[in-house]
Amino acid sequence: MKSINQLIEEQVRRWEILRKEKREEKTLPVITLSREPGSGGKLVAKAVADRLDLELFHQEIINAMAENADTSTRVIRTLDEIGVSMIEDWVSAAISERHLWPDMVSRSLMQVIGTIGRHGKAIIVGRGANFVLPPENRFRVRIIAPLKLRVNRVAETHGVPKKEAKLRVLRTESDRQAFVRKYFHSDIRDPANYDMILNTGTLSVESAAAAICSAID
Repeated sequence: MKSINQLIEEQVRRWEILRKEKREEKTLPVITLSREPGSGGKLVAKAVADRLDLELFHQEIINAMAENADTSTRVIRTLDEIGVSMIEDWVSAAISERHLWPDMVSRSLMQVIGTIGRHGKAIIVGRGANFVLPPENRFRVRIIAPLKLRVNRVAETHGVPKKEAKLRVLRTESDRQAFVRKYFHSDIRDPANYDMILNTGTLSVESAAAAICSAID
């Protein structure tokens, strides 16, 4: 399995090649996918990426891009001057609209998300991407499921007792809510923050993926 650094290096090289070739493709809106822990959101994201041939960015990759100054600078430099100016406008608008006071890491995070959004052909999992990209460049999805089902999935996936699985689910849920509240002054659970909410308690992964693809096609 490739390391996160290897995945980032390959992605940056792809973007650098596109910039040198000055290729611009008409793309779908970038899909931002927020998910409750244990809801199967990662599986849905992978299924959508496979169906639409999109680059898939999990929060681990985005964090690694944003937290290393050299890497984030290199990521941003895959854009031309117009692209860089555009993401600065997006970040400034997000900061102004939500009355944010970003530190260096959170600003870098928003710039990385903006860069991904500018390149397009992507689905971004987590990291509050739906609060950074402008409406015309995004399609915001939230994946949910009943708590009991999510606990059972985590217990089965990680081979832990249900009591421990429930603690993991609740802890992760609390951490994600705190992250969005701290950096974007918003409630991750507010349905107004999404264009589509899908319940994997009643939908299969493939059905949820098909619904997302149909909505933006």
